[in-house]
Amino acid sequence: MTATSMVRSSTLVLLSLVAIAVGCCTIKAQSNAEPDEVIRVETDVTNLPFTASDKQKRFITTLREEDIRVFEDGVPQQLFTFQRETDRPLALAFLIDVSQSEERTLPSEKAAARAFIETVIQSRKDQAAIIPFTGSAFLEQPLTRDVLGIYRALERVEPAAPAYLGVGRPISGIVTGPGTRREPREGSTAIWDAIALTASQVLAQDTVSGQSQRRRAIILLTDGQDTSSVLEIDQAIEQALAAETVIYAIGIGDNKYGIDHGVLRTVAERTGGRAFFPKKEVDLKQVFSEIERELRTQYLIAYSSTNKKRDGAYRQMRIDVVNPDLKKSQLKLRHRPGYFAKRSTALEDR
Repeated sequence: MTATSMVRSSTLVLLSLVAIAVGCCTIKAQSNAEPDEVIRVETDVTNLPFTASDKQKRFITTLREEDIRVFEDGVPQQLFTFQRETDRPLALAFLIDVSQSEERTLPSEKAAARAFIETVIQSRKDQAAIIPFTGSAFLEQPLTRDVLGIYRALERVEPAAPAYLGVGRPISGIVTGPGTRREPREGSTAIWDAIALTASQVLAQDTVSGQSQRRRAIILLTDGQDTSSVLEIDQAIEQALAAETVIYAIGIGDNKYGIDHGVLRTVAERTGGRAFFPKKEVDLKQVFSEIERELRTQYLIAYSSTNKKRDGAYRQMRIDVVNPDLKKSQLKLRHRPGYFAKRSTALEDR
């Protein structure tokens, strides 16, 4: 064998060993993944969580893929994921109105939120953030698995008088300029700004390789009386949808100021969540129990849209029950009604 042949043979052997080593690492990585974990690697994947309930408002957990059909702008879509999500990690942001109108009810809100955290947050995988807001939103506690840290942050949340005096830094990210409203005055309330900032600057940052591995939700406690937001409600909803975030709105506050049921229903339902309006402290605890059950009894479906345009347009989604027996049961499916398509970048357009 010539020297050249020996070099070639050695090179082939070395490449083969490298390939085997890489293959072994890949197999090991796959075996360590959770069996029901969805690995989102496609940029055009649409993820759609939903819940199903019967006429008695009991959650249905026995649906199969063949029982439903998904439409986007009226066009049937081919699913590549259908699964029950009973144990998927959560990323929750408690967005708490601390303006003057919440002073009387805030202690009850904090107690109910703590009980909810004790029941729902599993420290080995779930995360939560505490964000009080007035005219600005304050990151009192970033997303963390540290339950004691969450409790301590919750205890620090107090009504603004009129400025918020906690230790959390203001969350920035909303551009102001000609035609926008002035900086918020002390004692004002900017709900839509707070939602947009929480979705884009807190929850959307919880990613692995650019993909979300947790189900995201905002627990919004407010009376719905926005007085100083730069953004409109539609813009806040758009930010929540972009971050794949569901909003559960809890309408609570002083009767002196009133509660805006309409806007809270809108912001919740258009993101796939629900709005609640508890009358008493015991009702508030029941609300948190309802949210807990819903978070743990969702389905997740995913598909790659047949519409490949990257135009930033809004696309409507619909889930139909096609199983004849289930159709007779008049199941209620709750999910966000649509999403905004991604926009192509300048490099993609070239």
